[in-house]
Amino acid sequence: MPRSDGFAVLAGLYAGLAFGIFWLPIRAVEAAGFEGPWTMMVFSALPLLLCLPVAWVKRADYRYGNRGALYGGLLGGVAFSLYGAAFLYTDIIRAILLFYLMPVWGFFLAWAVAGDRLRWYRWVSIILGLAGLWVVFGRDAELPLPRNLGDWCGLASGFIWAVASLMILTDRRASAATHGVNFFGSATLFSLLIALLATHQGVIDHPDWWRLAEIAPWALPVALILILPAGFATVYAPTRLNPGVCGLLFMTEVGVAAVTAAIWANESLGVREVAGLLFVLAAGLLEPVVVAFRRRGPLPSQ
Repeated sequence: MPRSDGFAVLAGLYAGLAFGIFWLPIRAVEAAGFEGPWTMMVFSALPLLLCLPVAWVKRADYRYGNRGALYGGLLGGVAFSLYGAAFLYTDIIRAILLFYLMPVWGFFLAWAVAGDRLRWYRWVSIILGLAGLWVVFGRDAELPLPRNLGDWCGLASGFIWAVASLMILTDRRASAATHGVNFFGSATLFSLLIALLATHQGVIDHPDWWRLAEIAPWALPVALILILPAGFATVYAPTRLNPGVCGLLFMTEVGVAAVTAAIWANESLGVREVAGLLFVLAAGLLEPVVVAFRRRGPLPSQ
């Protein structure tokens, strides 16, 4: 496996790990009076401010690059916002299961658009990944057909992220750093729009903006150390990997969230959660391992 592909696999795993513990700062910000999409907006806007110097360094991508090359990161931010909105309008389990149909969308889109064949190990990866979700969620993990706005947000977010990943993979005129800036920019904008709509509908309350000063001393370091690199890792992985593989690597979020919730929120953790995480890890790593062994070729004769 080329070193750049190995870095992409590590980036995908890191993104899943980071977003698997993302619930911790989210709960803290919600406790400060910022509900649902307002929290997503805060944790998109802070990294956006921190990465503005990157936008300046990469300004040539905006001034001279083809605009079509910028859409991948922008769509990724839209998917991130819709994923957050799904939790607002439907059950958490349904939102996660519908979003994580993403690997299926990714493999089929790469096959239909880019001619990337659906090899046997990709089918096995899909089965392992979906089995991991089923193991974690148990009897509640039946395929939830969309039936409300939140379900459609979850389904759309997974599909849009698969499209974004394919665009990042196939059009490399913009750098991963530029896609990262675009990711946080569109996530901030769309999270704000969703928050305004939900507040207008009375689904969530108006935030207490004066409390931003209280959370800033710890929210800024969290944005810098956790969310900013996770966002860039999220858009770097698709620069080298099939969108379906990226989706499987991102699935580690589910297992990591289950483990960390057991540690820090006293939620249950048993054999089921650990086994589910192992299934998901196996799904994400199967293709990179198979490809690496194939590229090594047969051992030289003695």
